[in-house]
Amino acid sequence: MGFLPLGQQTEYVSEYDAGLLYPIARVDKWTEMGIESERLPFYGEDVWNAYELSWLNTKGKPIVALAEFRLPCDSPNIIESKSFKLYLNSLNQMRYESAEVVQTLLEKDLSAAAGAEVTVIIRDVDSMASLVVLTPDYCIDELDVDVCEYHPNADLLETDQSMGVVEERLVSHLLKSNCPVTNQPDWGSVFIDYKGPKIHHESLLRYVISFREHTDFHEQCVERIFIDIMRQCKPESLTVYARYVRRGGLDINPYRSNVPLVLGNDRLTRQ
Repeated sequence: MGFLPLGQQTEYVSEYDAGLLYPIARVDKWTEMGIESERLPFYGEDVWNAYELSWLNTKGKPIVALAEFRLPCDSPNIIESKSFKLYLNSLNQMRYESAEVVQTLLEKDLSAAAGAEVTVIIRDVDSMASLVVLTPDYCIDELDVDVCEYHPNADLLETDQSMGVVEERLVSHLLKSNCPVTNQPDWGSVFIDYKGPKIHHESLLRYVISFREHTDFHEQCVERIFIDIMRQCKPESLTVYARYVRRGGLDINPYRSNVPLVLGNDRLTRQ
């Protein structure tokens, strides 16, 4: 489908074109991380939010809306974000009878690109109050730590076996990685819920910061964090949920868990 638009000069497309969507296979990164695609060690979704969705009604009057998209984490492909944005823009001058018609179209095209069923919810812009605000429980960012590594290193993670089994949520707003094509920064907050040997909070903060010069897509960063914590800290249960700052009217919020669950879509203030 189409060409990779990242890092390229692109023209505004005013006519509907599903071919703008650019899928990227997940399996290559899974192989790099030692994940078997036939037996994924996690459940989860990639939750996208679009804040600039628009089309025309049958009389030519513009409609603006918000949209939530959920891609299953076991879909063969992720969808590159700039191509996603260009695709949504291609609806701007198209006439549709209702939001339900647009929703059906989006689900069809995105499911074809992802290779699995994508669910879409379209909301009126005045429903925004239903999406805010996700409040962190315990933020580790104020810990006084020395930092010397800015590429992911699972060996930074430490546990204290003497504390027995604990259950807690740890939050950091210092997650930053870079786009693997443009090298532009991706800013996010990460929520880590686990039950198991106590993770040293300082070691976790150093680990989160170590992504600062790492290049990967949002979904791949979350999967790396999940895999590293599972392998290094061996929790009984683990959920990693990242809320990324929007770019181009889209934000991407992947979560991975070894427990089958469906997480909500409450925003952080900076989203």
